[in-house]
Amino acid sequence: MNLVGTLYVVALSGCAVAAVTALLAPPRVRPHLAGWCTAGAGAAGAAAGVGAVVAAGAGQSWSAWLPELLPLAGVRLTVDPLGGVFIAVTGVVAACAAIYGIGYCEHGLDGRVFQSVLPLFVAAMLVVPAAASVSTFLLAWELMAVSSLLLVLAEHRRRPAVGRAGLWYAVMTHLGLVTILAGLVAFAAGAGGESFEQLRAAALSPAAKTVVFLATFAGFASKAGIVPLHVWLPRAHPEAPSHVSALMSAAMVNMGAYGVVRVGLDLLHGGPAWWWLLVLGLGAASALFGILQAVVASDLKRLLGYSTTENLGLVLVGVGAAGFFAASKLPVLAALALAAALLHVINHAAFKTVLFLSAGSVLHATGTRDLDALGGLRTRLPYTTVVFAIGALCASALPPGNAFVSEWLLLQSLIHALPGSGVAGAVTMPLAVAVIALSAGLAVATFVKAFGVGFLARPRSAEAERASESPPTMRGAMALAVAGCVALALAPTLVVPALGRAVGVVFPGRDVVTGELTLRLAGVAGMISPLLIAVALVIAVVAVLGLVRVTAARRARRAARLWDCGAGPMSARMEYTATSFAEPLQRVFDDVLAPESDVDVTPVKESAYLVERVRFHARVPDRIEHRLYDPLIAAVSAVGRGARGLATGSVHRYLGYGFWALTAAMVVLVVLW
Repeated sequence: MNLVGTLYVVALSGCAVAAVTALLAPPRVRPHLAGWCTAGAGAAGAAAGVGAVVAAGAGQSWSAWLPELLPLAGVRLTVDPLGGVFIAVTGVVAACAAIYGIGYCEHGLDGRVFQSVLPLFVAAMLVVPAAASVSTFLLAWELMAVSSLLLVLAEHRRRPAVGRAGLWYAVMTHLGLVTILAGLVAFAAGAGGESFEQLRAAALSPAAKTVVFLATFAGFASKAGIVPLHVWLPRAHPEAPSHVSALMSAAMVNMGAYGVVRVGLDLLHGGPAWWWLLVLGLGAASALFGILQAVVASDLKRLLGYSTTENLGLVLVGVGAAGFFAASKLPVLAALALAAALLHVINHAAFKTVLFLSAGSVLHATGTRDLDALGGLRTRLPYTTVVFAIGALCASALPPGNAFVSEWLLLQSLIHALPGSGVAGAVTMPLAVAVIALSAGLAVATFVKAFGVGFLARPRSAEAERASESPPTMRGAMALAVAGCVALALAPTLVVPALGRAVGVVFPGRDVVTGELTLRLAGVAGMISPLLIAVALVIAVVAVLGLVRVTAARRARRAARLWDCGAGPMSARMEYTATSFAEPLQRVFDDVLAPESDVDVTPVKESAYLVERVRFHARVPDRIEHRLYDPLIAAVSAVGRGARGLATGSVHRYLGYGFWALTAAMVVLVVLW
């Protein structure tokens, strides 16, 4: 066993030790012991993933077959550079979330079930990218789904909304599992075996490949929160404990993107261009729809949930572009687009961990997620304010944020595709560039709103006025996540060249990104220096602050009072709320968002002409949920109510049902045979 295998086994063993410790330890020390064991397991997993990517050329990939662990097929594991990227991301996020959970879980979440399920969730996410057979992959996928569902439901006794969110998540994730199961089982049947090596060597017909791809893509898109299968994500992420939300949003949803890359580009060796145009189109729609919903959301964690839909949409834009370029015989652009998608997976995991952990700190301090009820946190939560500001800058894709580099690489691959990608590329690539640019602009507005209204404005509630800073373990975990964001933002050259090895798993022999971030594209080279950009911005900010201070001092010497319309000093009622800040954008995209409003006028009892109270209600529902899922649920409910008449209690009738069902199944089998 080499170093990668040793570290990977240590990571899985650490998760097992953490689960057992959580079951046996007394409540007083349970969060500490389970949390530190899980953090150590995450660190070992991150080291194993990094080792598989960095030392791939030295034969450091690791494989194992454990026939005794699973009946008939056994467990097959392979840690290669592609899976290593996702293992490393999961390990780092798990380490930060586990340390954060030590302080977060001291009041109400220190039970045996919750503390033991969390490391099992981490273990499942470490196994999914390493699975090398259909049975191993499906088993790990189901363990990931069930364990995450239990974590989402952790606080169902406190809030009824948790139960509803858990129901949505359970239905969507298991419907996705059914489609993945159907696709991979059909793939294994056609290949004559279930190991990934046998699947790669299979010679399926084009129709069979299409069925496998579409079935698996539906399941993976559901896990990634891609439109229109995203409806569980903005429900489950806000209701889960904050460090679980970070694990789900920064690590678990990545497995959907991993599944598309592994099955579509690796096991199926690509496919026709329309497959990948479908992936690209749904990714672009998800990016735009997700950020539109985020910009009008006033629930802080719901806003971050929709931001996850946006960023995974951008990842699938890169994956779809890579598949399309490969089908169009443009291998250099295909490798670059896939490298950009993998880099955005890493960057999104980093800044989304920062944002969810800092949002959890706000919730821990105030008890609310409503931005309209927050404000004034800059003075009461100074540490959390700085952390959230860094995460917001990174999520806005502005330099020197880390998301800027990955989106810049993605844009480069799309822009340079125009000369040789044919008519389809000439139509779709400019549209994709426009969607990325629009989503980036809306992301800036979204996080300016979240940070400005939630932290810089005046407090709008007693809870915000009484807020106090988080415990040391929570602050330490946020510091680790921020350090990762800063490293990725200022020194992306430490990460980008290594991604070439992961890309080489799918597109062998393609290394288009060098240590200087130079693009080798048909003689066209573009270079950026994130460190120089950061230095220039720091100098500019210092200069502006100095100018503002000098100007303020001159005005103070004049001792002139500003005209305030007789209203006196500014109050919280005079400032923008999150809802009012987003209202102009809501008007621009009114036809897409379809907001709902209602005015309730209550007259006094003595006269209908005198008004006692006026209430204005406004909300922006998820239009896809309203137009697609509500009618579907109503139809299913109607069928269920009608089917009650079949349950008469007669045993003879039930036997008749079984007879006719068996007869119909036999007729279908005979026809297919």
